[in-house]
Amino acid sequence: MTIDPENDSTPRPADIVEEVLETDAVRAEKKIAKKTAAKTEAQKTEHAALEKIAAIIYNPIKVDLPLLKAAVAAGEKTAGWRETLWFETSKEDPGQKVTAEVLALDVDFDVIMIAGGDGTVRAVAEGVRGFDVPVGLIPRGTGNLLARNLKLTLDSVDRAVSTAFAGKDRSIDLGLVEVEREDATKEKFVFLVMAGLGLDAKMIANTDPDLKKKVGWIAYVDAIRKSLSGNNSINIRYNLDRQGNRTVKVHTVMIGNCGSLPGNILLLPDAAVDDGVFDIVALRPEGFFGWVQIWVKIVWENGVLRRSQAGRKLMGMTKEVRTLRYLQGKEFVMRLEGPEEFELDGDSFGKVVAVKATVEHLGLTVKVPAGKDVR
Repeated sequence: MTIDPENDSTPRPADIVEEVLETDAVRAEKKIAKKTAAKTEAQKTEHAALEKIAAIIYNPIKVDLPLLKAAVAAGEKTAGWRETLWFETSKEDPGQKVTAEVLALDVDFDVIMIAGGDGTVRAVAEGVRGFDVPVGLIPRGTGNLLARNLKLTLDSVDRAVSTAFAGKDRSIDLGLVEVEREDATKEKFVFLVMAGLGLDAKMIANTDPDLKKKVGWIAYVDAIRKSLSGNNSINIRYNLDRQGNRTVKVHTVMIGNCGSLPGNILLLPDAAVDDGVFDIVALRPEGFFGWVQIWVKIVWENGVLRRSQAGRKLMGMTKEVRTLRYLQGKEFVMRLEGPEEFELDGDSFGKVVAVKATVEHLGLTVKVPAGKDVR
């Protein structure tokens, strides 16, 4: 058979060499392109990090400022962020006004850190409401109730700061309250943990702030003694989720967004910070035995039995006590026969004659550790 050289499709050695060289060249180009893209992406990430900036609002009475400044400087360096901007609260302004000043700046803050106690956290959260910026908690107060309920670190400034810079976002509910004073004026506030009326609020109003500063929660013992003197029962007309008015005689009503108190006390066992509803408890003790029933329910059942399967079974065999009444709802309205002490997140807010509380579902974003299950 005769082969026509011009029509022969058999690869020639020169062609094979050329094809191999071309393939190697393409591979090399792809490899270089891939490295370049990775480098570009890393540069973009680094640039983005360098563009990030935090603000910190701190209570000068509560914090060790040199320690806090050192922790923030180390945290921003590790995260590769710009230098943090610092803002201070005052006796006249617990946080709302300075937060408004921060948000009015021509700066897109990536996080606002709050260093202080529950009052500072509540005030800044009130100012941040409606703005798309997360907050990072650096707990430095007596109770640190929100941080406690979110299971954040309470004793390490370094870890708290690290979470603010590198943590992930968790959305939680906000409590909104409108109160009416005896002179018919109305005011609106935000709360994160609990709103209380009656004996609870009276105890907080009777707490010596200087003693609290020195000995922490032990200061409430003296306040309880003062608050328990005299007749503490109050008559309330309430309406839950617009289901109609009811009346009840109580010593204390607490509207909770969270359930845990210091001392591992679980006041509201079903409360969740992101479920879109309030958990409400009314305390109605009748004499000494009534207070014993409340103690058994809150400290023993909620605090001990509920934490084990056997304990929960045992709880199922116990009867509900009349001295405590639990409710759940999204809107809770109360009107009183006369002015009574009122508190938000552990701070006294004076006397009120009516309260309207509503839930703002997932109204605040808080930084939590990156490896933490947000539920």
